[in-house]
Amino acid sequence: MGGLVIKLAPNERILINGAVIENGDRRTRISVRTPNAHILRLKDALHPDDVTTPVSRVCYVAQLILTGEADPRDAHPELLVGLEQLSEIFPDPERGAIVDDAIEFVRKANYYQALRRLRQLLAHEAQGPDAGL
Repeated sequence: MGGLVIKLAPNERILINGAVIENGDRRTRISVRTPNAHILRLKDALHPDDVTTPVSRVCYVAQLILTGEADPRDAHPELLVGLEQLSEIFPDPERGAIVDDAIEFVRKANYYQALRRLRQLLAHEAQGPDAGL
């Protein structure tokens, strides 16, 4: 049993390969068996106007790949460069491990998991450099 399992809250929307899918009134669980499907929870989507920080810029590139708006062949190197820059911004072991994990996911072309991992840094970044995770 492989693939990605997505748990959706009632009425939650998700983008799968360009199609917006809305869940019904109950929680549900979806198993995506197609490798490399473009998937993004709409509640997690970044609006271009909100992309103002180093972490949000890297997340946005991953998001563009997931939504099919960017060709992975072009965006993949840009994403890796951004992640390398983040590893310099977050040299501490805890946040550095998050960036390292994201780098490994990107190297495996697993952009969904990379974005999931990077979202943990967004909250920290919004709180400032002295905030904890």
